[in-house]
Amino acid sequence: MPIPDDFWISLATEHGPWVLLVFYLLFRDHQKDDATRTILNRNTEIIVEITTLIRERLPRDRVG
Repeated sequence: MPIPDDFWISLATEHGPWVLLVFYLLFRDHQKDDATRTILNRNTEIIVEITTLIRERLPRDRVG
């Protein structure tokens, strides 16, 4: 659902500029959450790769 062109102007004139500030802060918070999620996903991939390399290089117990 697209937002009408005059939505932000009417919002600012009816409720004051603080409403725009709240939307901006929520938007920035969402961007930070996305960045954090991306970094955590990449860190998880790296940890999995390191764990795999360590397991491949460790000597295996041979019973028999």
